[in-house]
Amino acid sequence: MKMALKDQALEYYDQAYTIAYNWLTSPAAWSQFALLVVAYLVAVFVSKKINPVLKHLLTPAKSKQGYLVDILRFCLLFLPLLLPLLAYGFTAIGEQITRSIFGTGAVIAFGKRLFILLAARILVRNIIYAPFLKLLGKYIILPIAALYALGILDPITAQLAASKITIGNISFSLLSIVRGVIFGGIIFWLGRWSNDRGAEYIRAQQDLRIPTRELATKAFELSIYGGCFLLLMNILGLNLSALAVLGGAIGVGLGFGLQKIASNYISGIILLLEGQATVGDYVELDGGQQGTIVKMLSRATILETFDGKWIVVPNEDFITTRITNWSDAGSGNRYEVPFSVSYDTDINLIPAIIEKAVASHPAVLSKPEKPDCELRGFGDSGIDFAVEFWVEGIDDGKNKYSSDVLFLIWNALKENNIQIPYPQRVIEIKGGLPKIG
Repeated sequence: MKMALKDQALEYYDQAYTIAYNWLTSPAAWSQFALLVVAYLVAVFVSKKINPVLKHLLTPAKSKQGYLVDILRFCLLFLPLLLPLLAYGFTAIGEQITRSIFGTGAVIAFGKRLFILLAARILVRNIIYAPFLKLLGKYIILPIAALYALGILDPITAQLAASKITIGNISFSLLSIVRGVIFGGIIFWLGRWSNDRGAEYIRAQQDLRIPTRELATKAFELSIYGGCFLLLMNILGLNLSALAVLGGAIGVGLGFGLQKIASNYISGIILLLEGQATVGDYVELDGGQQGTIVKMLSRATILETFDGKWIVVPNEDFITTRITNWSDAGSGNRYEVPFSVSYDTDINLIPAIIEKAVASHPAVLSKPEKPDCELRGFGDSGIDFAVEFWVEGIDDGKNKYSSDVLFLIWNALKENNIQIPYPQRVIEIKGGLPKIG
């Protein structure tokens, strides 16, 4: 094995030596070198003239926003590729000239491939910013471009294509794996970028209801990644019918080990379709947890409590358990605040005093009902009342509407000289006090 590799390396060395010697001693080769230099200098000149114009056309004003602006800024990133691509184009013209005159163009074709390597290097170093794509470019794209520049990419590709791997009914080559890694990374990166832009656009459509926007976002996401998967399978050259066995195995896995994930995913779709709860709603779970829905993901829904904590709730819980939605579609909510007054009070005056005081709060609504003060009972220490009122929003525990209303009740009772009772006990000693001494 070692001898075979050594002999092959020596063979490549002899071929490279022969090619270099012929180039150095051939007038046609020197002519091609000259054309190569001229093509590069022309590319530098044209690039200096065109680059400022393109930069001016593609640079939007700082105040402008929108998807067209994002596209222009994205195109602006590729301006550094202008020089090597122009050099490649002019070199291709020079190659046609030398082949028509000398019948050969090996030297200038080698230079043309070098410009492709230069373009790949600029792409990886200066344009690609996603960590995964940069890693992909550094360890796969650049080596492939280098092999192409040296002219040994085709035999290596043929060797990889001849190496087959068979798993059951599925057969693929090592070339398919390399191609899948490269194009898979690019395709799914573009898919994620497209999905983010599309989700932003859909969520910006305020004319649509929030559940409709979320459902459209999920449908768009499924379409993007489904299309990416099918495109990748086509690039890999895999027969999709051969994946039937694998699909059956996945179905069995979903039926047993992944049934909860499948249930949560389907429950998420049902939630979006029915609109029982959506982003922005304040809900109370059957277990007592409360919070505002801030995200609706494929597997779970995220609630944010008033103290900033996030609660991850599986979507299945919204279907199979009881959920109280306090703010569905922005509807008003009714709250109740209890209080007591002394037995010395004329209780006939209390409803009018309290209802007027509570109605003065700017957040208290007059519809569907005005504040309503009701007599609830006769307690041990005082007469029990409660006032009911409607507001547009959520009562943040005891620190919002209920607290404000209690302050209003206190001030109203004090202004009318009405006492709030405190616990009183009457102790009766039968038989008189015991005698001392």
